[in-house]
Amino acid sequence: MYQITVTYGVPADPEAFDRYYRDTHLPLASQIPDLQSLTGGRCYSADGQPIGAYLVTTLTFDSEEVAVSSMATPQGVAAAQDIANFATGGASIVYTDVAYRLP
Repeated sequence: MYQITVTYGVPADPEAFDRYYRDTHLPLASQIPDLQSLTGGRCYSADGQPIGAYLVTTLTFDSEEVAVSSMATPQGVAAAQDIANFATGGASIVYTDVAYRLP
């Protein structure tokens, strides 16, 4: 299993970010071929307070090879390029070759 995790920084306008992410970006990302799952959620500290990260999204693929080829398709490129259209707080991307998974 291979994962691509995108951590979005706090946007200048959270409502606009949420609207664009829900209405435009998620439909684009859902079109990426061979995507096993796409999960995500809002980020908070242990005491429930907002932190520097606003939203984390994880895309899961069967393998690194599948992830690389999927992200190179027109749908993958469109989803990746779309991040610049709404991530006013920036975004960082981490690639993970999953070594373990517990129930």
